[in-house]
Amino acid sequence: MALNVINEAKRCLNCKKPLCRTGCPINTSIPEVIQMFLRGEINEAGKTLFENNPLSIICSLICNHENQCEGHCVMNRKGAPVQFSSIENYISSNYFDKLKFGEIEKNGIKAGIIGAGPAGITIAIILAQKGYDITLFESKEKIGGVLRYGIPEFRLPKTIIDKYRDKMESLGIKIRPNTAIGTTITIDDMFRDGYKAIFIGTGVWKPNMLHIKGETLGNVHFAINYLVNPDAYNLGKSLNIIGAGNAAMDVARTALRHGCEKVTVFSRNDHLAASPREVEYAAIDGVEFVTHVEPIEIVDKGVIMSELECDGYGHLDAILGTEKLYEADSTIIAISQGPNSRIVSNTTGLKVNDRGLLVTNKFGETTRDGIFASGDVVRGAKTVVEAVKYSKQVAEVMHEYMQGLPLDEIK
Repeated sequence: MALNVINEAKRCLNCKKPLCRTGCPINTSIPEVIQMFLRGEINEAGKTLFENNPLSIICSLICNHENQCEGHCVMNRKGAPVQFSSIENYISSNYFDKLKFGEIEKNGIKAGIIGAGPAGITIAIILAQKGYDITLFESKEKIGGVLRYGIPEFRLPKTIIDKYRDKMESLGIKIRPNTAIGTTITIDDMFRDGYKAIFIGTGVWKPNMLHIKGETLGNVHFAINYLVNPDAYNLGKSLNIIGAGNAAMDVARTALRHGCEKVTVFSRNDHLAASPREVEYAAIDGVEFVTHVEPIEIVDKGVIMSELECDGYGHLDAILGTEKLYEADSTIIAISQGPNSRIVSNTTGLKVNDRGLLVTNKFGETTRDGIFASGDVVRGAKTVVEAVKYSKQVAEVMHEYMQGLPLDEIK
């Protein structure tokens, strides 16, 4: 692998105006990192990646590279782009294994992080390095959020997330698993106990429904629930998946690895919502696709679908008389998800929008003083790298707030 990565790094043109960096949501200094690597400065390259993106290893595996860094590479115009994802993974893995934070002077200020997903992990690491006393509250058994419970092992090994737990604990971060804020413990309890600022990064774990007949049947499940623990499900030999995003591809490929022999993904549009790379992997694994159809009803034997046509104004309408039963032992609905209301319903002063997402200003401040938020619980289901990008900004604002420094503008 090392020789391949080195050869790939040598293909980089070290452009003066690197489009790859422009295409990266978190503005990774890609050419500089590659040149450090080629000069033998792998530790410096790893440090640069980690300081810019604490989840660099993870992003190297799961980012939509073909639409971001690699998709913008100038080499992509007449051939294959530089595979920075492989280079980044090699450098970041090497650095992270050796990473030691050393002694950090504590400032005695407590900050609470609710939710140990990408946003929560990012903010916890940044603030802990600044000397804050961090407690991370996670409702599930282990940290990771969507990284652990929403992305299959074959895409993101859980051992990587376990390494993050170890590094975080070495920073002095306290982790409280199986602790859902908003039930026994409330945010008011946390303020009572001396937390100066609280961050909410609980993600979106409430599945969206189709609101059609048959969703309560015993052989119908939701994607986000299935991905948490596929071993708990007996889907039979055949599976229909309604929805065609990346989560649907993860479900499809996971189901094939857990005993399903036929998996079909259904989409309303010709263009599947999932990234092209994920669609290609799913197709290679044996997933079948049916497009331009809409579910009418879910029954014990499968899903009744209707064909769709464009009305000339960009809207897709069902074609009467085209209803067809697509048989399958089980059906999984994969049409994204929204936030749970547990914290909001038990905390005064927090506003949400019509989708149930927390309302914040551009600094990540919620409508209640001292409470901040970012990630999917604010923006809806987005990518991991976007969660990291905005969480870095929120971490700096939380630091200013806890230090009593003025923000750049008044809410």
